[in-house]
Amino acid sequence: MGLHELTLRNFRLFHEYRFHPDLTAVTVFLSPNGTGKSTVLEAVYALATASSFRTNSAADMVRAGETGAEVHGVLFHRDRRVQVDLTLTRGVRSTQKRMLINGQRPQSRAELAEALPLTVFTPEGVEVIRNGPEQRREFLNHLMNDVDPTTSPLLERFTRVLSQRNAVLRRIQGRRATTSERDEIEVWTTDLAETGLELVGERESLLGNLEPLVNQYYRALADDGQPVALGYDRSWTGDLLDALRQSFEDDVARGHSTRGPHRDDILVTLNHRDARRQASQGEQRSLALALRLAGHELVQQRRGVDPLLLLDDVFSELDPIRSDRLLQLLPVGQTLVTTAMPLPTKMKPASIIDLTSGRQ
Repeated sequence: MGLHELTLRNFRLFHEYRFHPDLTAVTVFLSPNGTGKSTVLEAVYALATASSFRTNSAADMVRAGETGAEVHGVLFHRDRRVQVDLTLTRGVRSTQKRMLINGQRPQSRAELAEALPLTVFTPEGVEVIRNGPEQRREFLNHLMNDVDPTTSPLLERFTRVLSQRNAVLRRIQGRRATTSERDEIEVWTTDLAETGLELVGERESLLGNLEPLVNQYYRALADDGQPVALGYDRSWTGDLLDALRQSFEDDVARGHSTRGPHRDDILVTLNHRDARRQASQGEQRSLALALRLAGHELVQQRRGVDPLLLLDDVFSELDPIRSDRLLQLLPVGQTLVTTAMPLPTKMKPASIIDLTSGRQ
C-alpha cells in the first residue's frame, strides 16, 4: 500500500503541483516556512478524511481568487490501483466537497479509511494531552475508523441523531416546549441514547487495546518506566437515557445536548497522576507521540496494512534526544516529513524536496 502520485490544482498557494513520493521510505520537504510544505501534507490528509488538520473551513484550502480546488491521488493496494479525487467548489455561503474513489462517490468515511489509512503528527497533535477534550475525542474517532472501518456508519449515525436533537433544542430555546415538540425530542433522545451507548462501547474497547501499546512506546520515548493508564470519562452517570431526560430543561436553555459521547473525554494518567494537569511538558509530548505510534501499530495489527505516516514540522517541538528516539521508533513504510530546520542526524530520507526551487 502506498501513495504513488499526488496532484494539486489551486490548492492554497499552489496553482499546480505534482510529485511522486517514495513508496517505501521517507520523503522530506525541506524548505523555509511559507513555501507550502504543510499544504502538501494537508492535501494528502484531505484525500484520506475529506477534511483538514489545519482548518475547519474548506474555503481556506482554495487558492485566493479561485472558485475551486482539486486534489488527485493515485494509490496502490498491493497490485490494485486506486484513484482518489477531491474537488472543492467555493460558493457564496459555503464550499462544497466532492469525493470520488475510482470515479464513484464513497458511501461513508469507511471507504476513505480503506483507501488511504494514515497517521499524522503535527505540533498541534503533540499537544493533545494538555488541550481540551474535543481533540482527544477526534483522535479516538479517527483511530476507531482506521482500526475498523466498519465502525464508520455508527459514528455517522450518532452525529446525525445528535444534529437532529440539537436542531429541535435550538428551535424551542428560550420558551416552553409544546407537547408535540416534547414528543419529537423524546424520539431523538431515545435514538441518541441507543447509538451513544454503542459508540461508547467501541471507544472503551479501543482504549483497552491501545493502553499496553502506549505504555510500550512511552517507555521507549521517555526512557521512563512510569505506568500510563487510559480511562474513558463519561459526561454522565447512571443510564444515558435517564441522564438525557433529566437534562432536558438545561438542554433547552442552552440550545444543545449537554450529555453524551460528544461531551466525553479520555483521561490519561501517568503514574496515577492526571497527565493534563500534573505531567511536565516533556512528559506530555512523549505521551502524545506514544498515542500516535500506538494507534499506528494497532492499525497494522488489525488490518495488516501500513498506514501512511505524515510528520508535519514535529521535530521543531522536540529536543534532540526525543527526536532521535522518535526516529528509532518510526515504523518502516512510506513517510512524508516537513521541516524548515536541518534534519536530525539519524534521519536517512530517500529523497529531499525543496519547494522554493522545485528541485528534488
